[in-house]
Amino acid sequence: MIEIERIGKRFQETVALREVSLSVRQGSIYGLVGSNGAGKTTLLKILAGIYKADSGALTIDSQPVFENYSIKGRTVFIPDAPYHFPNFTIKDMAHFYARIYPRWNQARFEKLEEVFNIEVKRRIRTLSKGMQRQVSFWLSLTLTPDLMILDEPLDGLDPVMRKKVKNLIIQDVAERKMTVIISSHNLRDMEDICDYIGILHQGEMLIQKDLDDLKSDVHKIQIAFSSDSPPALLQDLQVLYQEKRGSVLILIVRGPFSEIMSRMQSYRPAVLDILPLTLEEIFIYEMGDRGYEIKNVLY
Repeated sequence: MIEIERIGKRFQETVALREVSLSVRQGSIYGLVGSNGAGKTTLLKILAGIYKADSGALTIDSQPVFENYSIKGRTVFIPDAPYHFPNFTIKDMAHFYARIYPRWNQARFEKLEEVFNIEVKRRIRTLSKGMQRQVSFWLSLTLTPDLMILDEPLDGLDPVMRKKVKNLIIQDVAERKMTVIISSHNLRDMEDICDYIGILHQGEMLIQKDLDDLKSDVHKIQIAFSSDSPPALLQDLQVLYQEKRGSVLILIVRGPFSEIMSRMQSYRPAVLDILPLTLEEIFIYEMGDRGYEIKNVLY
């Protein structure tokens, strides 16, 4: 559905994106993660047709996006700081959206009122940050979009509402084949709902993989020996991180699992365990391998 080929974007002397390419299939949830200033928001705004790329090509359903009203009518973008008209109530905003978007579903708006449980006559500016965020999802989901683009979407929501919103998104993906592109620093949320992960750093795409494949390619292992560790243990292994805890060595290793385990077992360790690895840990160690590691700031 979405094809991006080597797009670039510059703001005066600042290069925001450098030949970024990605492909997102219909009915999937693509998670975009990266360091601060990596270019994630710029990429999302290009996808939403707010910015125009300086170079490269972007198409949705084989159509260009910028100034394409038919594509924009099927797309919703919830930015990091959602905007609503200052004196509008929720009902006012609903009427405004209904006049602009041809796919507005009034019956769904009324049904979702039971989920969000906010009085429609409330002025949006009087609501808390989290409630304003709920209103953004309420209105956006009522548009029944084919593509939903989300920038830090769950910020400010309490745990119960986060779960409700994630369930609503997953339901639309499953039932209507809605496509979602989401950027967030909360990698726990990303791990819950994303099918595919792209890691962006300094305007360049470092890694794009199915989430399951990404996890299957990076392994957290603890190993210990009855005597000193064999000097050759770490040779020919792609070690992203290592830490010594007493006699136990904790390793984050990239590569085929069977080959790694075969090599370690050949040294007859006293302890050899596979530990669970989170998306947050994968991100930290992958970024560390690119020179963006955690360093001590106090000396």
